[in-house]
Amino acid sequence: MCSPRKKMSKSLKKIVEECKEKNQTELDFSDRGISNMLDISGLFTLSNITQLVLSHNKLTSVPANIADLRNLEVLNVFNNQIEDLPTQISSLQKLKHLNLGMNRLNSLPRGFGSLPALEVLDLTYNNLSENSLPGNFFYLTTLRALYLSDNDFEILPPEIAKLTKLQIISLRDNDLISLPKEIGDLSQLKELHIQGNRLTVLPPEMGNLDLTGPKQVFKAENNPWVTPIADQFQLGVSHVFEYIRSETYK
Repeated sequence: MCSPRKKMSKSLKKIVEECKEKNQTELDFSDRGISNMLDISGLFTLSNITQLVLSHNKLTSVPANIADLRNLEVLNVFNNQIEDLPTQISSLQKLKHLNLGMNRLNSLPRGFGSLPALEVLDLTYNNLSENSLPGNFFYLTTLRALYLSDNDFEILPPEIAKLTKLQIISLRDNDLISLPKEIGDLSQLKELHIQGNRLTVLPPEMGNLDLTGPKQVFKAENNPWVTPIADQFQLGVSHVFEYIRSETYK
């Protein structure tokens, strides 16, 4: 009798071999009960793959060998039990989309900010806070979307202003007490999600942003806003922006 684990590693090996034969560039191992990427025999020899999906598994870490997949553009390990990442992850020069949502990360590795092509970073549902970010995190200047919802942030560091290409920031369900005035420098921002925090006021600099058009999204419910802001929210988002742009507010 072949043990289920043996059977599993056999079928995984088969997928890898097929990928090699057909010269495929995308590999999907989602929902296969995988607890260690090293169990996927031959995976790290596939240096030409551009997309690797390992969502809904039982991974607790990512091995340093991830650096061998030097052509990766998409890495999706959503919904695992990953507690830490190797510093080698930042050597993936072509990585554009990194989904680390629904894991157990409470820090990011040193040097993480040196991913030169990263456009979308999803860190939703982890145990991260402002203290978890490595010193060079805000060097990720190619980022267009940053998802930090369901974490433990109390502040958003002012260095956020360095991420000038950001179009989407999601900070829903954290412990944010305030937003930095530098958020007003993000001129390309189209979506801001700050629901479910501990925010009472908005920085007047946010008035520089255009978040009230039909293609923009601004969500801010479930915060203990001061009365004048809460009243404006009752009237609608455009009223909130008019109010924070007013002389009275400044």
